[in-house]
Amino acid sequence: MQANTINFWNFKAEMDESHDIAEKLGFEKISEQTIDEYKSTAVLYKHKKTGAEVMSVSNDDENKVFGIVFRTPPEDSTGIPHILEHSVFCGSRKYPLKDPFVELLKGSLHTFLNAFTSPDRTCYPVASTNVKDFYNLVDVYLDAVFFPKCIEDFQTFQQEGWHYELNNPAEDISFKGVVFNEMKGIYSQPDRILGRVSRQALFPENTYGVDSGGDPKVIPKLTFEEFKDFHRRYYHPGNAKIWFYGDDDPNERLRILSGYLDQFEASSASNESKVQPQKLFSAPKRIIEKYPAGEGEDLKKKHMVCLNWLLSEEPLGLETELALGFLDHLLLGTPASPLRRILLESGLGDAIVGGGIEDELLQPQFSVGLKGVSDSDIQKVEELVADTLKKLAEEGFAPEAVEASMNTIEFSLRENNTGSFPRGLSLMLRSIGKWIYDMDPFEPLRYEKRLQSLKARIAEEGSKAVFSPLIEKFILNNPHRVTVELQPDPDKASHDETVEKEILEKVRAGMTEEDLAELARATQELRLKQETPDPPEALRSVPSLSLQDIPRKPIHVPTEIGEINGVKVLQHDLFTNDVVYAEIVFDMSLLKKEHLQLVPLFCQSLLEMGTKDMDFVQLNQLIGRKTGGISVYPFTSSVRGKVDPCTRIIVRGKAMAGRVEDLFNLMNCILQEVQFTEQQRFKQLVCQNKARMESQLRGSGHGIAAARMDAKLNVAGWIAEQMRGISYLEFLRDLEKKVDQDWDEIASSLEGIRKSLLSRKGCLVNMTADGKNITNSTNFLAKFLDSLPSDPFSETGSWHAQLSSGNEAIVIPTQVNYVGKAANIYETGYQLSGSAYVISKHIRNTWLWDHIRVSGGAYGGFCDFDTHSGVFSYLSYRDPNLLKTLDVYDGTPSFLREIELDDDTLTKAIIGAIGYVDPYRLPNAKGYSSLLRYLRGITDEERERRREEILSTSLKDFKEFADAVEAVKNNGVVVAVASPEDVAVANGERPGFFDVKKVL
Repeated sequence: MQANTINFWNFKAEMDESHDIAEKLGFEKISEQTIDEYKSTAVLYKHKKTGAEVMSVSNDDENKVFGIVFRTPPEDSTGIPHILEHSVFCGSRKYPLKDPFVELLKGSLHTFLNAFTSPDRTCYPVASTNVKDFYNLVDVYLDAVFFPKCIEDFQTFQQEGWHYELNNPAEDISFKGVVFNEMKGIYSQPDRILGRVSRQALFPENTYGVDSGGDPKVIPKLTFEEFKDFHRRYYHPGNAKIWFYGDDDPNERLRILSGYLDQFEASSASNESKVQPQKLFSAPKRIIEKYPAGEGEDLKKKHMVCLNWLLSEEPLGLETELALGFLDHLLLGTPASPLRRILLESGLGDAIVGGGIEDELLQPQFSVGLKGVSDSDIQKVEELVADTLKKLAEEGFAPEAVEASMNTIEFSLRENNTGSFPRGLSLMLRSIGKWIYDMDPFEPLRYEKRLQSLKARIAEEGSKAVFSPLIEKFILNNPHRVTVELQPDPDKASHDETVEKEILEKVRAGMTEEDLAELARATQELRLKQETPDPPEALRSVPSLSLQDIPRKPIHVPTEIGEINGVKVLQHDLFTNDVVYAEIVFDMSLLKKEHLQLVPLFCQSLLEMGTKDMDFVQLNQLIGRKTGGISVYPFTSSVRGKVDPCTRIIVRGKAMAGRVEDLFNLMNCILQEVQFTEQQRFKQLVCQNKARMESQLRGSGHGIAAARMDAKLNVAGWIAEQMRGISYLEFLRDLEKKVDQDWDEIASSLEGIRKSLLSRKGCLVNMTADGKNITNSTNFLAKFLDSLPSDPFSETGSWHAQLSSGNEAIVIPTQVNYVGKAANIYETGYQLSGSAYVISKHIRNTWLWDHIRVSGGAYGGFCDFDTHSGVFSYLSYRDPNLLKTLDVYDGTPSFLREIELDDDTLTKAIIGAIGYVDPYRLPNAKGYSSLLRYLRGITDEERERRREEILSTSLKDFKEFADAVEAVKNNGVVVAVASPEDVAVANGERPGFFDVKKVL
């Protein structure tokens, strides 16, 4: 802590020194403030010439972040902001190659590299722990947004946005474009349709009433002239908010910026882009829309209903926003939250929809509802929401619930655990939420004063006096309410396809033979451009690191292995800001095979059922009051060189050091005292999981395909798919009926799982905290372990099973496909080398990117090598193709055999692989990743050996790897999550290629 304090004041001294430099570089200091909550000094500058605003945040965080954000309010649903976000990365003035973004993906140590389009802004953030790499990324991003080639290159607009495609004049015309297909995927997902319709209905008169991502029916109306004009209007420094964060030199930040900003004059872009508020309605409205459902599907309980309120005509104060955030958590934040619990316990629907309070736009909104509702119950859901909110306003919340929410939110703010997301980026998005509307960018970074004020108000006036007026003012007495009902329509998908075909047929009918010949020529010309490599001199223009910039050894995680009461304990002495992280790991291999698919519900039941002395609400509140959270879940992985997989249940929790005794007591309570007696509660969990799986099928079909392929290729994959794939969905559908018919057997099975798991034998503990806090936790851990049975209750036979290896098409109502192909390359005799990480990442960033995404039009195409199982897999995401994509996969061995790499390209590939296998992690994630390596038998010596193999990868390794992936071409199994029309066409071209499985 002392070191941090010294560094903190050093930053202040550096800031004072830098202001003279800022003046010379053309920046005016607007304000300098200390952000005590994050031990940071923040300075807001304004570029005198252009009006660009720059927030420069300095601290000791090595994970440096840069972001540039433009306010980009669209006027229609052609998707201009989204298409431009994609297109600016397709070459720039300083970096004149096809895709500098991909070159950064290949050869950078980035910890974040992306861009995203929101309803009224476009964000371009990057992050890296390596300062040289960081400034390289910043320079490429600045050149991309300010001087992109796309505004002069119609073919980039066609590739990323939309175009007519015609391979030869005798064929049918089709629409192509990366964003076009991405949005077709989004418009196939009921939850996304509901969210879009709700937002547009709440904001009919301002920019939020259109879709900034683009409506596939409207995208083809966008012209290149409109596209260019949008960049001219909004991508100006005067309309930019620029963010720097981390431990780099604040003067260097401004030097880099001035080199770009000084090239511009002042502009009115900031005034043009202001978002106008939506005026409040005088009366509620109702909207009915349809979503694509599967043909032959039981549509009885497939309706969705969501109630939405626009809370205010003006932006709210931060104090009110904080109180509303607490109210949101009280209403919906946990399974025990009353609005959430009452809606689910009603049996009127399967799962909650709506995001609760959403305050990232100019005006906040509140949304809640249910999906899996019967047509006849729509009105009942609406009444139940209103009645529950009215009752809560009248009676208030239980003191225990308020304390639990307060502790949970305060713990989260102080822990500042953003997972793999850079902390500086999380703070940037928080600040931008106000700054983008010309409000104070500093205040969103502070919470301490507002938090203490809210706690004092609650202590003095009572929680009812704080929260009931908010419910009444913003929800119950607010006429700006829109109720959206979404109805299933089994004909919608085919109708949309027919409408699109009719449009294209009309286009074709209006063309002469010469026009068709010209379109076919233009199609070929675009494809030729897409598939022609950049010249070496263009590739060399993108800055990159050298191998000398890369540490020779992997990131070290301190690990001591001890023993308590016969149980191994892994200890990681790391600074965690007084938080103790603990994982208790139990062996799952003694489970009966017939109990396997109940495991996810068993884990969930431990946290959502009660004990003899506490109902589940009280237990949930106690966890919220005393800890930072507890989770329970299964973990499954192949272990290289072993037949038997690693199968475990992990109980994961965290608490402040002074609450560790409470943490272990509560872990013991959920594991040993929770009773499996609540039949209807369990049925709710089954329905929620079923609804989640059905949603995942449409939105994450690539994940479903990957799990299915793994299940056909190895035992660990089969086990995992039984608990989170199509097999699990089928099990849940049967179980939903069985709960009513044979609850006693299910309850007995859940108890049987507990008895098979709970034992000190095979148990493992993982602790991550300061060494002193780990030592102080020992007695509480020992008491917890003493309470466990010494031996498991039962033994069982082998789980060795796999799904049949035939090609499979999972048919769902969708406008895009998810296509996978995989094989186990260890079975061909391939021996793992670190070079495989380099090669597989290079395949993804070159061959697949160019042919699946760029010329194929899919939103994504990638490959993965599971080095534990030996499975090498290809996957595509939101893909308009099916068999064509498989042909690309099968072309990979030839690509590798014919590849030629110069030293720069090979170095980039090696550096990119290092960033992938050894990423930046927060302390708790370091401890957890060390646990997973221990479970898989991966030693530090092996990690060092693999790193050396990565660093010494050669062209010869690429060519030899072609033999390994030849196995995928020749013997690979194919799984596609796809539309019935595309599967029928594929089976027509290759009779019997797919076994068809209809799941929606």
